[in-house]
Amino acid sequence: MASNGTKPAEEAKPQRLRDALRQARIEAADRTGVVVELRDAEVARLEILNEALDPLFAEIPVGIEMFDRGISQGDTPRLWIDMVAHVAMGRDKRMYRFVQDTRHGRVVLAEAHDVPTIVKAVTDYIARRMIEREHALVTMPAPQVPTPVKRPRSRFWPFVFGVIFGVIGLFALALFVSVRGH
Repeated sequence: MASNGTKPAEEAKPQRLRDALRQARIEAADRTGVVVELRDAEVARLEILNEALDPLFAEIPVGIEMFDRGISQGDTPRLWIDMVAHVAMGRDKRMYRFVQDTRHGRVVLAEAHDVPTIVKAVTDYIARRMIEREHALVTMPAPQVPTPVKRPRSRFWPFVFGVIFGVIGLFALALFVSVRGH
């Protein structure tokens, strides 16, 4: 009977571990599902903001190609405005955070729970960037037309001609002196 008493105890331990592992897997799947749902909610909020920005981007002149708007998916979904500025969701997943990467680090330009506030901040940002572009184009020096490089003249031929004219001159002087002396 001792073997009968130990056998159920041995089976009970693996059964409990198996149940605990099963429960842990279920909880992990639930957490993963929640994370996926939160990410989907972030992307949905960014898509709402993206649609709200459509009229603003429609006003940007055709020749200005500084802005490249789009939603990037990943661990942290982002709505990119240009190469250095984007909107991401805050830690609470309800607050929009508009940031710009600078050479001195990341700068938060605006934070808000409502779309119109972020649309206004993005509008102001785009206006400033367009003015910066205009100033850069005005202050840029005009492209310089390269001047043709003059090859240095050879000094050989002037020397040869000098020797020839010198010899001719001496010959003429000798001829003149000999004719005069007669």
